[in-house]
Amino acid sequence: MVSVGERLSTARVQAFIGRDEQLGRFAEALADDPRAPFAFYVFGPGGIGKSTLLRRLADHARAAGRLLVELDGRFVGRDPADFERAAAAFLDVPGTVLFVDSFEHCQWLESWLWHHFLPRAADGALVVLGGRLAPQPQWTADPAWAGLLHVTELEPFTEQQARSLLAAAAIGPELRELVLRFAGGNPLALSLAAAAGWTGWNREEIWAPSADVLRTLLVGLIGEVPSAAHRRALEVAAQAYSTSEELLAAVLPEVDAHLLFAWLRDLPFMESTHRGLHPHDAARETLAADLRWRAPNAFVNMRRRLAEEYLRLLRDAPEERVWTVTDELFYLFRDGEIVARLRTWSREDEVHDRPLHPDDLDTVLRMATETEGPASAAVVRYWAERQPQAFSVYRLVTTGRIVAFTARLALPSPPDPDDLAADPVVAAAWEYAAATAPVGPGEHIGVSRFTVYPERYQVPSRVIDLSSSRAQAESARARGRAFGFAVWRDADAWAARVKGSLTDTGARPQVGEYTYGLFAVDWRLVPVETWLRHFIAATEVPVPAGPSGSSRTDFDQAVREALAHWRDPGAFAACALMRARIAADLDDPAGELRALLRRAVDDLARDPRGVRARDALSASYFSGAPTQEAAARRLGLPYGTYRRHLRQGLDLLCEALWQRELFGDPDERTPAL
Repeated sequence: MVSVGERLSTARVQAFIGRDEQLGRFAEALADDPRAPFAFYVFGPGGIGKSTLLRRLADHARAAGRLLVELDGRFVGRDPADFERAAAAFLDVPGTVLFVDSFEHCQWLESWLWHHFLPRAADGALVVLGGRLAPQPQWTADPAWAGLLHVTELEPFTEQQARSLLAAAAIGPELRELVLRFAGGNPLALSLAAAAGWTGWNREEIWAPSADVLRTLLVGLIGEVPSAAHRRALEVAAQAYSTSEELLAAVLPEVDAHLLFAWLRDLPFMESTHRGLHPHDAARETLAADLRWRAPNAFVNMRRRLAEEYLRLLRDAPEERVWTVTDELFYLFRDGEIVARLRTWSREDEVHDRPLHPDDLDTVLRMATETEGPASAAVVRYWAERQPQAFSVYRLVTTGRIVAFTARLALPSPPDPDDLAADPVVAAAWEYAAATAPVGPGEHIGVSRFTVYPERYQVPSRVIDLSSSRAQAESARARGRAFGFAVWRDADAWAARVKGSLTDTGARPQVGEYTYGLFAVDWRLVPVETWLRHFIAATEVPVPAGPSGSSRTDFDQAVREALAHWRDPGAFAACALMRARIAADLDDPAGELRALLRRAVDDLARDPRGVRARDALSASYFSGAPTQEAAARRLGLPYGTYRRHLRQGLDLLCEALWQRELFGDPDERTPAL
């Protein structure tokens, strides 16, 4: 019997196009040719075929009997020790082949790899790195690496290779010229075009490979999804950084997550990683933009569900996973104005954070003295003695040098007089709390007291990204946290950056020669869940009233469609009204929207003039009458009279639902004061 792995390998061999030089040099290395390279570095833009080539090389290595270690740079930890543990066999087992795909996501490891890791490889081991960025020039220019390193920038397919790919995909000759004019030699565009089939396109147009082309291509690729549940699974994958079957089950509890995950995995633009499915970057952005345009309310609702699931994980996840979960949470909001002001998403000078060790204290105090003066350094010493667990130090991944430190204090009520005397900033925080909303027994405040990165002092940086992620995780997990405070020396600049997320307290405490701004949020008034939803709102462009950005006419048509499918739950779940705002916040959108329609029809009878209209709608859509004539007979009305009542009922129902679409549930609206 042929194994699944063998079948996959055979399929990859049959579908693989070109890259002969890379395959040849790698084959020499597998054969232990002393002239062959030890390290292979493949780079190029997104969609150029790096991952496909790495999988093909992995098949060769596996066939040669080599042990493989396959890592994905998107999910590599920030500590070199984490990488070394994951790739331990490369150092211990002779002949091991290490593959690192998406290397641009852990590019900060590069110097450490060349200096400290790769020279310790086991005998006969090989390494293959694939990413979007070229290697640092000092390694390609280093004579010591000249005979050991083979660097390749992948080029687009030649015309002949592109034609071979389309022929292998069974694209008819009459369509190949159109696809070639559109896709050029971009392997991703060619593959997606082949998967889409290009049925029904205008064959006279010439398309250029661009983001617009990929967007159009994805629309053709996705087409009609099998059901509403499949569409919602796509919405998850388009927004979540990585999608596991567990995540699908959590945010879509009403569906068969196993079936949907298998369907997603088979889509041509999905990559499988150890943490789940990850759409190709270009495919993700295109799919997200398409879904946001086509189903804006469903897009927003899914983002809310994902945010709530990540929040649950933040509270329950073990400490070592906190930064991962928090980063995935904020990834949802990366296009929001507030997050863009606060976070850099920079991978330059990548750092990892660790708890303060006693041996680090002298370095921390020196940094505090250099940036904030001796008075602030004395406060740092005070808190390091009182709450050493509140401090984190940040080291460069490449060298291990400490470059920054932060401190996030947890201070119980009532305040300690010694704390108030030692730290004017903490005293100001307690004073603000007492004047605004006193902190009760059993409650505490959190203060992000220090963020000291001398090389990028108090400007958005990766240190601030990580510290912010930790602070939000702690706030989400904490019990009894009353206020959260952040402290910045450049109060005016940070007041603009945190606008919409934190309140400027107006307090400007002084420590030594410097004055600091104090910013706050009262977690009792604005729970973490509400605060995060505010980020969601800040990311959304205005959504037109009605499904799919439609007009009132389209909305009315969607209501009629929903009524027509009311008795068929499966068809109802796929109707356009499911994407309207009135369905966005429902826990069971299909079931609750069906019940809402029935109640809205019944509510027409509250006005005596609407009784006949209610009866006509109920007989037509809820009673099971096979035709309108049968519904008229059931009501004992002439057909013309029945039709008049039905038209009136549809008009009244659409108007009532439209008002709900615009302004929400009338029973839940806040009365005017």
